[in-house]
Amino acid sequence: MTLSMSHILIVDDDDKIRDLLKDFLTDNNFLISTAVNAEEALEKLNFISFDLIIIDIMMPGMNGYELTKKIRESTLVPLIHLTAMGETENIIHGLEIGADDYIGKPFEPKELLLRIKNILNKTSKKPNKERIQLDSLILDLKNGKIKGGSKDLSLNDNEIKILSVLSSNPGESFSREHLIKTLGFTQERTLDVCINRLRQKIEKSPKIPKFLKTKRGSGYVLWID
Repeated sequence: MTLSMSHILIVDDDDKIRDLLKDFLTDNNFLISTAVNAEEALEKLNFISFDLIIIDIMMPGMNGYELTKKIRESTLVPLIHLTAMGETENIIHGLEIGADDYIGKPFEPKELLLRIKNILNKTSKKPNKERIQLDSLILDLKNGKIKGGSKDLSLNDNEIKILSVLSSNPGESFSREHLIKTLGFTQERTLDVCINRLRQKIEKSPKIPKFLKTKRGSGYVLWID
């Protein structure tokens, strides 16, 4: 998908700002949807996969921080905060809970456009080595957790190492020899056991894996949609 085809959701209760952004970004060849509050945004997220979401912080009802936390429970979609609160602690708080960037109000639309393009360029070219999304599952390598399934699961150190290596080049195969050497395993059986356990945790059908596949004669590959 090219950047100009990216689908962006704007969440802002201010009609003037929402319409301004919609017109400006549409003129720059983005597909735009809007929501007047967090509740409407979450409803749309149930049916639509967005490439980026712009969130106003000061909204009635569920505010932008609360919406960010809710979104991060299920997706890694890039988030930009629009905020009139320019204090450093507010900006840091937004970044800590999952925002990818922020821009203060009032803002220059061209600056926002550059920030959007910068984020989309990074997310389209560079895999996230700390968090991996596989359908509804989020693999949090930093904290060793798998979220989004029927229950939260843990990742052990060896599983995290394997996912870190495979996710560095999604779609590319890594030989068994390379993985064993890179991961410091002393026995081939250790790799086999780890791969089987990972499939039990991330695949709906471990015997017919969708994400963590074996490529006959070349090794293992991680497919990320």
